[in-house]
Amino acid sequence: MPASGSFGFGDVKAARLNDLNRLGAVVLKTTTKMAKKGNPQPQIVSFKEGIMNSVGLTNPGVDKVVEHKLPQLRTHYPNLPIIASLAGASISDYCVVAEKLDNSELVDALEVNVSCPNVAAGGMQFGVDPLVIQKLTSEIKKRVAVPVYVKLTPNVTDIIECAQAAKDGGAEGLTMINTLYGLRIDPQTRKPVLGNKFGGWSGPSLKPTAIRMICQVVHQVDLPIIGVGGISNAQDVIEMYLAGASAVQIGSAQFNDPAACWHILDELEPEMDRLNIESLSKLINEVKEGFQDER
Repeated sequence: MPASGSFGFGDVKAARLNDLNRLGAVVLKTTTKMAKKGNPQPQIVSFKEGIMNSVGLTNPGVDKVVEHKLPQLRTHYPNLPIIASLAGASISDYCVVAEKLDNSELVDALEVNVSCPNVAAGGMQFGVDPLVIQKLTSEIKKRVAVPVYVKLTPNVTDIIECAQAAKDGGAEGLTMINTLYGLRIDPQTRKPVLGNKFGGWSGPSLKPTAIRMICQVVHQVDLPIIGVGGISNAQDVIEMYLAGASAVQIGSAQFNDPAACWHILDELEPEMDRLNIESLSKLINEVKEGFQDER
């Protein structure tokens, strides 16, 4: 599935030119309570080894998403699983957005983006405090019927504690990982490459961190994991499954190849045949059993 932000609301050019029904699901751009214009330009800068972004959750606000974006997507794809991503500056904001998305009856699951500044905590990200993750997840779960996945930030010292907090709050699953907080400076201008100075780092160089964190969490916290971070080909997908993921999202790869999801799908079965992998579900069980044997 495409990672949040890479496919808009299913209305970007790549989505219009390709069959979304081939995907496991579509993950929408993150939605907030009110419309957001985003951060100063430039918001996205591409490098050979990855991408820096500080888009700032640009979106039209949850009311317009529910009234216009979701119905348009659902009309064209009545059977496609839709995962709505949401964020907020307070727990109350998150809950309002979650309720409106759930009440629309147009989404199949929610992905809670906890890499957002918590106004009540002086701007500290929700996702760095396990107690806040648990409370936020719990409050959302009280208000919605659809499954809730929490998208964890890698910018923490103990990812297992954060994952356990999401589970304790009632999450049905996790998405791992969001971008690494970083900075790039242009030697010619002597200024940060992004208009907002700091931003999220993604791309192939993120993959070892994502693989490590997924592997750590999957053997300690009993929740399914959607793996994301640095996937650009079929081998990367298989490596995510070997780490313990049950599904994957493709993000930065689509900046260079807008049809990356479909190209990777085309590569996947031949690569599985080459590696004598009968099915991805059996591969997941094989990996889990192998770790149990080692313990």
